[in-house]
Amino acid sequence: MRIGMIGCGVISRQYLDTFDALPDVQLVAVADLDPARAAAAAEGRAGVRALTVEELIADPEVDTVLNLTIPAAHADIDHAAIAAGKHVYSEKPFAVTTEEGRQVLAAAREAGRLVGSAPDTVLGTGTQTARAAIDEGLIGTPIAATATMVTVGHERWHPHPDFYYLPGGGPLLDMGPYYIHALVTLLGPVASVIGAGSRMRSERTIGSGPREGETIPVSTDTHVTGVLVHASGVLSTLVMSFDAIATSARPIEIHGTGGSLAVPDPNRFEGDVQLHRLGGEGWETLPVSAGYVEASRGIGLQDMAVRGAALRASGELGQHVLEVMNAVLESAGSGQRVDVVSTCDRPEAVALEDVRTATGAWQSQASA
Repeated sequence: MRIGMIGCGVISRQYLDTFDALPDVQLVAVADLDPARAAAAAEGRAGVRALTVEELIADPEVDTVLNLTIPAAHADIDHAAIAAGKHVYSEKPFAVTTEEGRQVLAAAREAGRLVGSAPDTVLGTGTQTARAAIDEGLIGTPIAATATMVTVGHERWHPHPDFYYLPGGGPLLDMGPYYIHALVTLLGPVASVIGAGSRMRSERTIGSGPREGETIPVSTDTHVTGVLVHASGVLSTLVMSFDAIATSARPIEIHGTGGSLAVPDPNRFEGDVQLHRLGGEGWETLPVSAGYVEASRGIGLQDMAVRGAALRASGELGQHVLEVMNAVLESAGSGQRVDVVSTCDRPEAVALEDVRTATGAWQSQASA
């Protein structure tokens, strides 16, 4: 699968580090609004060309566009790529508004193109070992979950953090995809939500890089909490914050009738999964039993190349998570419970497998 990457910012470095380890994925072109950044990304990579965005989208050598632009540009780039006959794989969030996401999926269906969506961290051994424990009945019937992400804000380390504080950013749409993708993978789709949010500061100060000391405006909620009511009846409590200092809470905990499960950071591919059984004497670390081993950002593209239309990090999953997040924000604004219209299949589990041997024969059609 020949990849054209649009967007050569901070996150692109992690994808670039991964490409050489993916047996069915080949990076052939890069583009960025800043030509110097595209040239730097292509430098030293045999066969990789630095192009303009328009040239890359039109390039016949590109099968799939990897969309690493800012959230506000995700839908526009996806539409342009689909119209040019490309498959697309988008960084999170899938789009900014729920309607934008729906339109991207509709365009892809009409054109017969595949759509993938980050985060693919849920394909690693951390979340997948936790899923295997749930599927094996180690915690009995799931009842509830908690998901907690607390940080003081990305402006402390990111040299250009403006988009984190615009609509489409904030802790929910920036970090929420990791946690909600994991919750849907573990517990299934969400049927309705109740949310609340706040923004205690109207501006933030950049803490590093060439703009250090510059203030930027805040126009989205920076602390969001919600209750996700899964179709199964499980209740997940979500806390996403760019305002608080620290937390000792586990990133994700799943509680069932027979035990509780501690799930590692869903922003990472690996990590210990711990189980506290009913009547047990404490937390025990479970052996790694599922997921892509030694995975990193971009494994979703390899999964897409191997599985075609059955890809796990799918646009349908990304769109469902996007609607869940926007429903939480809508509920926070209205004070009312909001139903989630979309649904999605719980992605197929990942057997324990080395990334380097997870090969398949890529075909460029969506029916592959």
